[in-house]
Amino acid sequence: MTITEPEEHTGHADLPEAGTRAGVDPPEPDARAGVDPPEPDTKAGVVDLLERAGSVVVPIGIALYALLYLGIQQVYGIFNISPEQAGIDQATMFGRLVGTLILLIIGGALLAGVVVAAVWLLDKATLGHLFRLAQAVRVRPWAAAIVGALWCGASYWGFLGYLGLGEGASLAGVVITSLLIGALAFLVPFRLLRRRPTGRAGMKIVVAAFTGIGLGFALMGQMESDALAVAEKGRPASLLLSMVGFQDQWVVLNDRESGKVLRGGVEVLLLGEREGTYALYDCAHQETFRISMEATVLRHVTLEPERPDGYSCLDQKKN
Repeated sequence: MTITEPEEHTGHADLPEAGTRAGVDPPEPDARAGVDPPEPDTKAGVVDLLERAGSVVVPIGIALYALLYLGIQQVYGIFNISPEQAGIDQATMFGRLVGTLILLIIGGALLAGVVVAAVWLLDKATLGHLFRLAQAVRVRPWAAAIVGALWCGASYWGFLGYLGLGEGASLAGVVITSLLIGALAFLVPFRLLRRRPTGRAGMKIVVAAFTGIGLGFALMGQMESDALAVAEKGRPASLLLSMVGFQDQWVVLNDRESGKVLRGGVEVLLLGEREGTYALYDCAHQETFRISMEATVLRHVTLEPERPDGYSCLDQKKN
């Protein structure tokens, strides 16, 4: 029979490591490992999915709403009035912009689905190497910071294009500008944010917000360009202007008492109505004016009229 001696307890083997609670806190990751510490495991569920999606969708939506609101102001400013002077109050504008965001979400969901499917096919074609590459970039602080910085730098191109600084620029110019802005403004802050899970979540929110800002400025610039085409040539309003609620409605004015045609019978753009007056834009004479609703009859009301190629409202003035 073999007799085993009891193990000798020194009193130190069961003590927790310094700075941790016994059985609760994990040991600190090696700061020199060059990878981000793993995120704590959370139970997947509907609430967790909504939180993760909301951290991306909400910043993009807020940025888009703010810039589309400014875009509406700029569109009506081209016609020398404000939305309020055209009878568009804050509640009406809010409803129109929310509808615009819903349409953008529908279109964005379709585009995102196509991108996800394409990435999945590429991952299958590369035997899983694409997914492993993405994971390797994600866990390495500098690699993830570089990707985020380049993305935010590229989002500035919408702002530069809105200012008219990107006209005629080549693709190389776009890439160089994105690299410079990303390296100077975002690279080091993003690297510092990658140290903790809260910082990584904050980086995701910042990237989403700048994505919305870049897209919003691009839409603002397109809205102003389309509004200028309506104001200068009388061209039909674009799909984007229709999405934000711009009313492309043309009328002919008649005096109520005499029945005479006003302003030579040219079509004028009905911008809105407020306090018993119509806000109208005469494209042929390039001027905005107001006229009493009681003394005026609107005839030949046309919503989104079809224009022939090369149409210009200035031709009506010559006739």
